[in-house]
Amino acid sequence: MTRPTVLLSLPRACLRAGPCAVATLGLSAATACAAEGSQAGASDVIFLAQLITLMLVGRLLGEVMNRIGQPSVMGMLLGGIVLGPSVLGVVWPALQHAIFPSAPEQKAMLDGVAQFGILLLLLLTGMETDLKLVRTVGKAALSISVAGVAVPFICGFALGQLMPQSLLPHPDQRLLTSLFLGTALSISSIKIVAAVVREMGFTRRNLGQIIVASAICEDSIGWVIIAIIFGLAQAGTIDPMSVAKSVLGTAVFLIASFTFGRRIVYFLIRWTNDNFESDFPVITMILVIMGIMALTTHFIGVHTVLGAFVAGVLVGESPILSKHIDEQLRGLILAFFMPVFFGIAGLSADLTVRKDATLFLMTLGLIAIASFGKFAGAFIGGEFGGLTRREAFALACGMNARGSTEVIVATIGLSMGALTQDLFTMIVTMAVATTMAMPPMLRWALGRVPLSKAEKQRLEREEHEARGFVSNLERLLLAVDQSPNGKFAGRLAGLLAGTGGIAITVLPLSDGDKTGGKQEKTKEDRVEEAVKAAAEDTTLAQGGDDEPAPVDVTIRKHHAPTGEAVAKEAKKGYDLLVVGVENTRVKNGFHQDVSHIASALEGPLAIVAGSDDHLKHPQQSPLHILVPVTGNEVSRRAADVAIAIARASDRPITALYVATTGTSNGRKRRGFRARRREQAIMRDVVEMADRHDVTTRTAVHTDVAPHEAILAEVKQRGHDLIVMGVSRRPGDKLFFGDTAAAVLEKSPASIVFVAS
Repeated sequence: MTRPTVLLSLPRACLRAGPCAVATLGLSAATACAAEGSQAGASDVIFLAQLITLMLVGRLLGEVMNRIGQPSVMGMLLGGIVLGPSVLGVVWPALQHAIFPSAPEQKAMLDGVAQFGILLLLLLTGMETDLKLVRTVGKAALSISVAGVAVPFICGFALGQLMPQSLLPHPDQRLLTSLFLGTALSISSIKIVAAVVREMGFTRRNLGQIIVASAICEDSIGWVIIAIIFGLAQAGTIDPMSVAKSVLGTAVFLIASFTFGRRIVYFLIRWTNDNFESDFPVITMILVIMGIMALTTHFIGVHTVLGAFVAGVLVGESPILSKHIDEQLRGLILAFFMPVFFGIAGLSADLTVRKDATLFLMTLGLIAIASFGKFAGAFIGGEFGGLTRREAFALACGMNARGSTEVIVATIGLSMGALTQDLFTMIVTMAVATTMAMPPMLRWALGRVPLSKAEKQRLEREEHEARGFVSNLERLLLAVDQSPNGKFAGRLAGLLAGTGGIAITVLPLSDGDKTGGKQEKTKEDRVEEAVKAAAEDTTLAQGGDDEPAPVDVTIRKHHAPTGEAVAKEAKKGYDLLVVGVENTRVKNGFHQDVSHIASALEGPLAIVAGSDDHLKHPQQSPLHILVPVTGNEVSRRAADVAIAIARASDRPITALYVATTGTSNGRKRRGFRARRREQAIMRDVVEMADRHDVTTRTAVHTDVAPHEAILAEVKQRGHDLIVMGVSRRPGDKLFFGDTAAAVLEKSPASIVFVAS
């Protein structure tokens, strides 16, 4: 019992000594646990020591690689190599065998973690796959990916056919090994390619999008090919019937997944998010979806990695997948499964075989053939895709990185018997060499690609959209009653949602004693139909060749008091709460019903107060929109909402600015700086509207109270809807300031208060 006491006395000193001391402490603890486990025959203790060692060493070496500009995953792979027979097995064989014994039950436990780690890594890869990006640059990405897969596949297949029998696991199945080797040489690492493109600031550049989209296509093609080859390996022979079965099964699975399967995944994630109150239910559902789809591909005779990859793609497209859920799942995978999996892969690579001159030369030949095939294929594809020589060269540099994807492929090949241990080590060596060479080559090549004028304009437009409010909305919560004002709020929410396919949840606030059973259900259906009708009107107004994204409308029934119901629902993750109730205005401000609803949520809020024609005909009345602007963030957010509604209803807007003048020599005049500020604010709103093809009229009122200017503009120009940016003020009652209070009390027009 003295060993734990000694270990527990060291941490503080080791932390002062730095990472090396921490690593030494971790290895010492792991060795102690492994020694005790081997003496007692307790494989679970050794298993725990193995996991601790792989996580610690992998994380430390990953940090080192990251600081020198290399992918951290390479450090994790090198950590396994260092702990395996290549380094630790040579320097200290007894320690290496103590931590990683050759007992079958110990290897089985690690293999179980490794197999599940493969599925999680493919899930993460799928979640990072952006199908919209592929569609944007589809033509170039398709030609690049086809050539980028075909040329290295042919090179790898030819290499397999010429390879000596000593490197083949089954000489009578040379064709299977050749097919697998061709696939291994043709695939790229989307994760590493995307990371370098992001680091260089090329994510939104034309070339950056093409590089990432091509890597996505190549990854997708590669996993389909691997799944088919796995099916052929299970069949034992390669005949037309086996090929047809694998190809047909894969095609049916993909078609089913991307049609009704997409809707099922979206429904399951949303249902879990909205109905479970325990911690992390969405992550559990995502893992269950991954497992079911992986088992499905297994039962149709192809590899489980295809199911996990497709599950990741579908999960990544779900609008309910909020950033914090994505980060939680990503943290689990990156912190535990990634260092363990790549560490295990490194353990399986025995670089001591490189002492054999023949194998060493063959490894160099494999690296050269793999690099030539990928470089030539990507360059040729870039030429056919319309890229310039410089762009095609940069593309070829990026596509040559195999990285983590290659290691996963090699691990699958080793487990299914398509690769020998020596061939596996050669492929891992090739993956390390090509991956470490790619970042500096791609950085150099991208730095030589000029920026065109059209691309510069597009980047500026996208930068403005990224700062927008409406463009970043994913879910709206619509809290309304069955009054005309509630229906008008539903109409505005539908128009807003229709601009980007934003999901809406309707939370009916009808009093139970005023309506009953069947009648209440009919009214809820009317609210839903009103929202859908407005969203469809948005689609018709926008026009264009692109297929508009459908708006998903959900009715959420409840039996709790209004404030409690809104607060409970808001916790499920919404970007904007839209409120429309009958009792909105009172003499001194907002009705207490509105105050209770607003107090239930800390976040973006839109309160609708309809009047006149909008209450008489909430779904058909015209919209003549006025938006007061001041240049601050809340004003800009309101302008964004006003522009979205105007675009959806095919109407113009009026931007109103209230200016003040100074006094000079007894005369009032506006200074040069004030005029420049006014012009800058108006120009910003006009440019925002122009980007969405919305006509904007500007108006400036001078030396008048802001609320009087707004009311005067409404009376003079006949505006019937004011969209006003406001900020909440502290206090028991909902209060947005004196200007908002005066407009609410005196305005004959409908008002939308957009509060931060």
